[in-house]
Amino acid sequence: MILTEFMKKHSFGEWMIAVRPWSFPASAMPIVVSLAFLFFRGAEINWIYGIWVLLTMILFHTAGNTWSDYFDYKKKVDREDTFGAKTLTTGMFQPNEIRTLAIVLLTIACASGIALLFCTGLTVLWCGLAGVVLVLLYPWLKYNALGDIDILLCFAAIPMVGTTFAVTGAIDWNVLFVALPVGLITDGILHANNTRDIAHDSRAGIRTFAMGIGVKASAWFYTFEMTFPYIWVGVLSIAGVLPLHTIIIFLTLPVALGCAKTMRDGVNSGKELIADLDVRTANLQLMFSVLLSAAFVASRFI
Repeated sequence: MILTEFMKKHSFGEWMIAVRPWSFPASAMPIVVSLAFLFFRGAEINWIYGIWVLLTMILFHTAGNTWSDYFDYKKKVDREDTFGAKTLTTGMFQPNEIRTLAIVLLTIACASGIALLFCTGLTVLWCGLAGVVLVLLYPWLKYNALGDIDILLCFAAIPMVGTTFAVTGAIDWNVLFVALPVGLITDGILHANNTRDIAHDSRAGIRTFAMGIGVKASAWFYTFEMTFPYIWVGVLSIAGVLPLHTIIIFLTLPVALGCAKTMRDGVNSGKELIADLDVRTANLQLMFSVLLSAAFVASRFI
């Protein structure tokens, strides 16, 4: 009853703004790619557990989004003149509402993870605990130039390794071959934000990785994140580590190069050019991962 009343305080559209569903490819695609990779390798997959992991990962992501928004507002990282989330700076939500939403979402995600643990094994526990810790510590890590490492672990290595165990009963470390390109593009979402917000973040007294290396280097680091995944997949496909079909991801290379050019132009001509680059990077992540997953599935039959 209390939760129902809490939800009624805002419209469905406002709740969607709070959880930012446009960012869900960052959490959903690592799971989808992992399942497709396992299918390609001929593993016996429990698809029900796969869907379960996917939904749980999205719940953790929404909890992380709102938890980060709360601390960004309290730390004065997000203000009325910043590009960040507008849920608090516009008065749409009160800080205690976003904090409560984050706690509720994290509680549900943990409950889902614990239930999955009883159906699978202890490895899921360690992956889940690592995920919870990284979600809770993300604001502090971000403010101390460690947010990019958090993202690579939270949205690539840990969930992808954990997925292989949850759906097959054994860890397949080979999934890390695809965790790297997926993780780099996902981290590009954060890095685009942090590069855009260098001036505002400096005013708030925090220090992100982008601030540490400077504007110019940040633009080139983002360019690396957008291009290296294609080099990596291309080399591994030629070497026979990945199926040759995976080169289909090169269809999205023009999009990646376009994002990289926008970043370089933006740091030279005005941050407004990269105001929505996080959304564009999330869209690239979706396209890249869908094609990579499709390649793995096709390789099982062709």
